[in-house]
Amino acid sequence: MSAGTRNYAIVTAAYWGFTLSDGALRMLVLLHFYQLGYSPFTLAFLFLLYEAMGVVANLIGGWLATRFGIARMLAVGLATQITGFLLLSALSPSWTVALSVAWVVVAQGICGVAKDLTKTASKSAIKLTAGEASGRLFKWVAFFTGSKNAMKGVGFFLGGVLLQTLGFQASLWTMAALLALVLAGVVAFVPPLMGKSKASKSARELFAKNRGINALAAARVLLFGARDVWFVVGVPVFLYAAGWTFTMVGGFLALWTIGYGAVQALAPAIVRRSRDGLSAEVPAARRWSALLALVPLVLAGLTAAGVAHLEWVVVAGLGVFGFAFAVNSSVHSYLVLAYAGSEKAAEDVGFYYAANALGRFVGTLLSGLLYQWGGLTASLAGSAAMLVACWLATLTLPTRPEALAAPPSAGGSEGGAASHEQPTSR
Repeated sequence: MSAGTRNYAIVTAAYWGFTLSDGALRMLVLLHFYQLGYSPFTLAFLFLLYEAMGVVANLIGGWLATRFGIARMLAVGLATQITGFLLLSALSPSWTVALSVAWVVVAQGICGVAKDLTKTASKSAIKLTAGEASGRLFKWVAFFTGSKNAMKGVGFFLGGVLLQTLGFQASLWTMAALLALVLAGVVAFVPPLMGKSKASKSARELFAKNRGINALAAARVLLFGARDVWFVVGVPVFLYAAGWTFTMVGGFLALWTIGYGAVQALAPAIVRRSRDGLSAEVPAARRWSALLALVPLVLAGLTAAGVAHLEWVVVAGLGVFGFAFAVNSSVHSYLVLAYAGSEKAAEDVGFYYAANALGRFVGTLLSGLLYQWGGLTASLAGSAAMLVACWLATLTLPTRPEALAAPPSAGGSEGGAASHEQPTSR
């Protein structure tokens, strides 16, 4: 096994462990506080700082990973998540609602920092370990993204089971202990200086990315906002209100996310490939965005009409949505690394995933607001509108490597030249 393959396997395994705990945490918080009688908007509010801190963590994390190395950022991310779990476990039932909400929001904010520090470091490691071999980057990105989402799905199920068997506090302690083992593995096996390079010296240089990354970041905000606007609060609350148990809700979301991850991993076999890495992949991003927008639009019409067995219609619709969304997400995850410069890949990836976190923040906020205002129908309508805007953003994506010049305002920025793989035509 080559050193690059070994490092890829270690980083992927570490991120699996992190993602398992992160998925379980979401179910623990959502279902525990819904059971306590919190409104949909309050539930969404519990996750807002988690998503907002992700924007900052991605930008700073990319810069820090470039300056200090990917291994250190992975370790910091894991340690921060453990801190968030322990802080959340200190929540007392005797506290007032206002104090409880504030405590959870702060703890979730810490976990939001942890998630995106870890994600940025892990995705940047793929750019470094894949090298320039034909087709390897797309395949490695697809497997990493798909497998980590499958683990997140397992985490959703685990969260429901832990809440029902161990309770809120003991579940958090258990997950903190498991993450401590993952942290020990990262410290022991990941090369400490992997990804260390010359970081940007100013905010202007950090934000002045090439045209491809800028356009893709805009599309990413809208894509993930469109998912979370009905997935974060709307779907689990809707299903629980329809009579499903915690385990049933967590189990369904787990199966959906595992299936979604499997489709992401298979994306290289679904999307036609090009030798330059862009001319077929960019049109695929546009095509799949347009198809995805149709799904919540049709579902919104069906829910507004009050069709029979609505929860099963939503379940089936979510399956179709998940397939198209997975292909979209996988193509985006490939394109950001195709557009990224090799020397500062961590900064480019951090900028892109800051947009990802911003989309989740907007989607989470709207999820609570729209569901409380107009139920699942309003959430689905909001998702459709955002996906139409996402499709429009993909129309500006460059399809040729020579079109990736940095914006004039970048001055001497090094983000303008992309290092591309040369995928095998299919």
